Amino acid sequence: ALANPLRRCRRLLVTAAALPGIETVARNGTAGTPAPEISQRHAIERHLPGDAVHQGMALLVDPLPPVGLDDVLGATAGRSDAVIVVLDQATDPRNVGAVLRSAAAFDVGAVVVPRRHAPEVTGSLAKAASGALESVPVVRAVNLARGLRTIKEAGFWCVGLDAGDGTAIAEAELSGRLALVLGAEGSGLRRLTREACDILVRIPLAAGVDSLNLSASAAIALYEVRRRS
Repeated sequence: ALANPLRRCRRLLVTAAALPGIETVARNGTAGTPAPEISQRHAIERHLPGDAVHQGMALLVDPLPPVGLDDVLGATAGRSDAVIVVLDQATDPRNVGAVLRSAAAFDVGAVVVPRRHAPEVTGSLAKAASGALESVPVVRAVNLARGLRTIKEAGFWCVGLDAGDGTAIAEAELSGRLALVLGAEGSGLRRLTREACDILVRIPLAAGVDSLNLSASAAIALYEVRRRS
């Protein structure tokens, strides 16, 4: 976040032990980067939610400027191997953060979520993303089914991941511009979202295992996509 020119950082609290790990970044950050304030762990914890886990530092920031679907489609217009991840009502911020981390690792153009029934961008989501929140745009679509139609009109093939239906992912045709669509854990893809997909694929699992964690499914599917590109 300190190194991201689009991120406005306002206050940086750091323990003396953690300072060496962030001192260079803080010193070489963008204009207006706040000077580190040396603090005790308990003083940092007073500024954080009760369930927050920190590693000796906390940063107060403004939200990133919003990114629209048209912005993402414009940025990926010239890429024949562009990939977008679409999450249908994934509500756990740590899971969404972990998906962002995988998205960054596999060069995904954006993660699209519905405006409602999706977590806000909190500290826990940012921490789970391990920095990916600064490099992978998060797009909030007012209507996800309509957003998928717009994505398809931009030349993307929409691939829905379904635990119990569809072609085994290793056997599916996954090339070109792809939108990987994943549903919420437990309920999976909603009907309109499924109908908007061009193909459904599944990750074969051992007998007795119904499904994988959302972020694990995303990582496996993205690896399979990039393995062929």
